[in-house]
Amino acid sequence: MDLIIGGAYQGKLEYAERRYGLAKEDVFTCSENEGIEYGCRCIDKAEEFALWCVRTGNDAVDLLEQHSDEWKDSIFICEDIFCGVVPLGADMRAWREMTGRMCSYLSSKADNVVRIFCGLEQVLK
Repeated sequence: MDLIIGGAYQGKLEYAERRYGLAKEDVFTCSENEGIEYGCRCIDKAEEFALWCVRTGNDAVDLLEQHSDEWKDSIFICEDIFCGVVPLGADMRAWREMTGRMCSYLSSKADNVVRIFCGLEQVLK
């Protein structure tokens, strides 16, 4: 499994498409309104999965652990929302914390972790 993180509009998905030769049908884009299709080759916007977990009372790490065999060969893409100004709303703070814990878990399981900044790759692991 590989993890790609970075800020908004930094070219994370474009990087993944180039690096891994992804087609549009290879990518599942998470939404705050639904869970993950774990078996997809690439799971984009993982931070939206974390928001769905917060809103439905689930723990993202627990769900990922339960389905680890299904995503072990996937590429996760997550926006870096866990730095900067702390949000005022409790639900947004919970979302930020859940996303940080989820990315910490995913990075511990990942073969490769890359941060994308201005379209440039920074290898973290």
